[in-house]
Amino acid sequence: MPLEITSLKNPRIKLLTSLEKSKERKELGLFIVEGIREISLAQQSGFEMVTFYVCPEIFLQDKNYLVNLDGQDVLHLPSAIFSKVAYRENTGGIIAIAKTKPVTLNELSKKSNGLFLVLEKVEKPGNIGAMLRTADAAGLDGVIVCDPATDFFNPNVVRSSVGCLFTVPIASATNQEVMEWCKKNEIQICATALTASKNYHLIDYKKPTAILMGSESEGLSDFWINNAHERIIIPMKGKIDSMNVSNAAAIVIFEALRQRGS
Repeated sequence: MPLEITSLKNPRIKLLTSLEKSKERKELGLFIVEGIREISLAQQSGFEMVTFYVCPEIFLQDKNYLVNLDGQDVLHLPSAIFSKVAYRENTGGIIAIAKTKPVTLNELSKKSNGLFLVLEKVEKPGNIGAMLRTADAAGLDGVIVCDPATDFFNPNVVRSSVGCLFTVPIASATNQEVMEWCKKNEIQICATALTASKNYHLIDYKKPTAILMGSESEGLSDFWINNAHERIIIPMKGKIDSMNVSNAAAIVIFEALRQRGS
């Protein structure tokens, strides 16, 4: 029988809420997954679940996103307690604690004609989550963030990605490591830049390619501008030469897919 939790002061509840903090996630190697779809996708991707927090009054299995609770550590929470610990309203009555996984470049599959999205200085969890959604829609071979300190398991990344954190290969590394990885695997580097750039649709994306995006405010650093094989630009007609980074990424990525016949 699942253990029923009736107090917010219960140690199991305190563990759950503590994982909102980066320090706790890194020290424990654990993170929060909210929602039936997200938990189901995490399980399908091989993430190990540690504990499930279930509100029996709300929880109902979804035939499209089944959650495996067999043999798992399941805790039951009344709705009054569950509503206090759930960040979202549409969790479907279930939250899980899962173990993190390594996110190094070595974890990415070496495909003969890979297409990757590389992000530099894109720090906001919501933007990273949105990029993962774009990457999932395009079936990319990986999303790489040029910052070894990036916390992919930040609850806001998990939430904003609506589960795509678990469907897209991910990695974080330094600029130098990513550049050397691209060179080793013969991946052309296409860096978005506002100056000395070609129109994005004039580039040949049929070869192995890494599409680089910087922050909306600063763009890419000189490191990538100087080391790129191609510098590309999306022509804009407005008065402000800035576009949401996720939208910009989608434009270039789907041009690459068009050229590849995908």
